[in-house]
Amino acid sequence: MATISELKAVLKDTLEKRGTLGQIKARIRGEVFNALDDQSEPRPPLSRENLLINELIREYLEFNKYKYAASVLTAESGQPEVPLDRDFLVKELNVVEDPNSRSVPLLYGIVAQLLLSDREEKARQTFPGSSSLQLSRWNFGKAANQRRPMAAVSELARLEDPSIFQGIPR
Repeated sequence: MATISELKAVLKDTLEKRGTLGQIKARIRGEVFNALDDQSEPRPPLSRENLLINELIREYLEFNKYKYAASVLTAESGQPEVPLDRDFLVKELNVVEDPNSRSVPLLYGIVAQLLLSDREEKARQTFPGSSSLQLSRWNFGKAANQRRPMAAVSELARLEDPSIFQGIPR
């Protein structure tokens, strides 16, 4: 007959393998936070920048099924319960999307584009003045119609180390 310790170990191992142990721990942390959160204390108003940044983070968390982390972010930051519309975010951030990049959070596209820009900048430094390289740098300062689209999914395949984006469907 199995001891209590052996049963605990088997149960813990099973929950870890199913991925539910992490979810249970995250839910407990979220519930503890909600219980300790003082609702009577008013939150400071969110700046426009913080609102947009929090929304990018929430979209990322929800895409990756980190729903308890997203709920804690929303509760703690004072972010509106209803997510901002993606088209609103695209316009506010002056981002150009292509059909492939709409399937992933905006944050993935922004990071992928910045990584690609860094790689292109290094190529420019290695091959200065080369007209054969059609390299362009993504720039927040340019108008949306002057920037190239955030081809996040297709550009990721060209990155030297796309393994950092393993969660993105291709």
